[in-house]
Amino acid sequence: MILDFLKLVGLGLFTLLPVANPLTSVTLLLALSRGYTREERNRQVDRATFYVAGIILVCFYAGNAIMTGFGISIPGLRIAGGLIVAYIGFGMLFPDVNQTEAAVQMDMAPNEPTVRIDTPHGPHRPPPRDISFIPLALPGTAGPGTIALIISSASTMHSEGGLRISEHLAVIVVAALVAAVFWICLRSADRINRVLGQSGIDAISRVMGFLLICMGVQFGINGVFELIGKPVPA
Repeated sequence: MILDFLKLVGLGLFTLLPVANPLTSVTLLLALSRGYTREERNRQVDRATFYVAGIILVCFYAGNAIMTGFGISIPGLRIAGGLIVAYIGFGMLFPDVNQTEAAVQMDMAPNEPTVRIDTPHGPHRPPPRDISFIPLALPGTAGPGTIALIISSASTMHSEGGLRISEHLAVIVVAALVAAVFWICLRSADRINRVLGQSGIDAISRVMGFLLICMGVQFGINGVFELIGKPVPA
């Protein structure tokens, strides 16, 4: 019982983390939060963490309704999800040169000055733009590949019978752990950037991109074999 629960949690983390790739959100946060105070940045990170966990749970438990409502079969979703995951993996393994150069230049550029507006009550700093939901949570972490993977997994688990209590708990724990990893990475964004640098983050993203390509191809293979009614070769 406990061993099965731990296996489900481990499998969920191993599957979701490479797709979610919190390091992408770290780079996004560093690029979009220039001029924010530490308190404002932490507030954005805390809010985005709840959004990430909520998106994972909503996609998992609403997966069957989405599939039924749009008339999507499990093999079709697996093939489409595999294509999306592989496409994201190719983008991470072979990033756009212009985007990479822009990220390096932005990393080396000095912080933008804080903008203040003069009012009758003195200078006033406008509130920062809310980046917690879009783009940090969606699509920064819970992007189309993550959503397709969650819905596909949920549909597969529901088709095999009702979920046991341990499986419900595993889903909640996985969502909480992914959100926790997301929170830790974003709260440590400055430290991660100093330790790894842009080249280190790029290297890790390329490795994760290769894993995503492999996962996407396997999803597609599983969908094709399930569509033609043959067992998937080991």
